[in-house]
Amino acid sequence: MIHPSARAGTFPLAPIAFSALLPLALLSGQAQAQEDCERGALAEIYCDENGDMVADRPADQSEWANPDTLIFAYTPVEDPAIYSDIWQPFIEHLEEVTDRDVRFFAVQSNSAQVEAMRSGRLHIAGFSTGPTPFAVNLAGAVPFALMGAEDGRFGYTLQLYTHVDSGIDEMEDLKGKRVAHTSPTSNSGNQAPRALFPEMGIVPGEDYEVVYSGSHDQSMLGVVAQDYDAAPVASEVVERMAARGLYDPEDVKILYESDSFPTTSYNYAHNLHPDLVDKIEEAFFSFEFEGTELGEEFEGVEKFIPINYQDNWQVIRTIQSANGVEYTPDNLQ
Repeated sequence: MIHPSARAGTFPLAPIAFSALLPLALLSGQAQAQEDCERGALAEIYCDENGDMVADRPADQSEWANPDTLIFAYTPVEDPAIYSDIWQPFIEHLEEVTDRDVRFFAVQSNSAQVEAMRSGRLHIAGFSTGPTPFAVNLAGAVPFALMGAEDGRFGYTLQLYTHVDSGIDEMEDLKGKRVAHTSPTSNSGNQAPRALFPEMGIVPGEDYEVVYSGSHDQSMLGVVAQDYDAAPVASEVVERMAARGLYDPEDVKILYESDSFPTTSYNYAHNLHPDLVDKIEEAFFSFEFEGTELGEEFEGVEKFIPINYQDNWQVIRTIQSANGVEYTPDNLQ
């Protein structure tokens, strides 16, 4: 439950069961109403008649959401309080453009974040790369932006780190070791390594032991402390950690780096009123990073760039398909 006095706090959107998110009658009614529509991989309560792979806005205008208060959430992070402050300049800009109150809420996990949007408790969200397809297919999320440079470049890489004193110098040396993956749905922290490493002769879970750390931050700190022999992580996360002095780059070395992947996607709920969606997009694309805490945190980022799920997440869907991923609530846990 959202505390009525919350303004821009870091109250968590706690995980709850999918069955509890919407009244059973509403769920069954929606499923029945959408029974004959095209939907691809989308959950049964959504339709995709135009084939763009994201949920269509409901045909019935009475189902369009137009809340006075917008709830915004960034991806699960190690220290939510820090990110509440970092996002504050953007929150204020979003309030000004949309003429709505906006509340920033910290989420505890990817599944809690997806569940919150599906339930209607979350209107705008940044979903990590790997969980984005789950958000699209299970929660009706519509990706429309990500952070990038002025010239339109964007992306991050999978970087495989080990400690400088680990004695591990090449991929072959990972055999028999203990390697930290972040979480099952993470792209760079799990899915991409499982799809890409076998091409280099190393099969995660067979050639080395996979231990889930819970986050990129935990994986990296575990490598620094030598709790893990190595860890695949997202370059953008460890770069921000180094900038905040959370680890000394001299203590680690990179064994492998992939080609670029898309970064965190920014999404609105599929059932928002189109006039509100226009204002949300205007707020994102008119925000100026320079001189703000958000710009300082995301070094090299200068603006939000328009994207679409069908094109920009194709490589991620390919990786997940290679891993046999199905977009179900159980697989998101």
